[in-house]
Amino acid sequence: MQSIFEILLMLIGVARFMIFAHFIMSWLISFDVLNVRQPIVGQIWYTLQRILEPLYAPIRRFMPNLGGIDLSPIVALLALEALRIVLINNASVFF
Repeated sequence: MQSIFEILLMLIGVARFMIFAHFIMSWLISFDVLNVRQPIVGQIWYTLQRILEPLYAPIRRFMPNLGGIDLSPIVALLALEALRIVLINNASVFF
């Protein structure tokens, strides 16, 4: 059972890394530091978009429209952190 606990924490860590990478890439693309027409940048960008959109879409439905500001990555990070805290506080179930 401990391995399930560690796998869940690892998956949360990977999801957090992907959200951070997507967030940083979005800023770099909007300031023309990165160009999605470059093959590797485009491939990474569209892969992250496809992976994270199912996570962001339900959050965007409940968030108010703030113009060009998308707060769904921040809400997703907060939710992942809350899930990690719950898992750690209930770790005795896994041991």
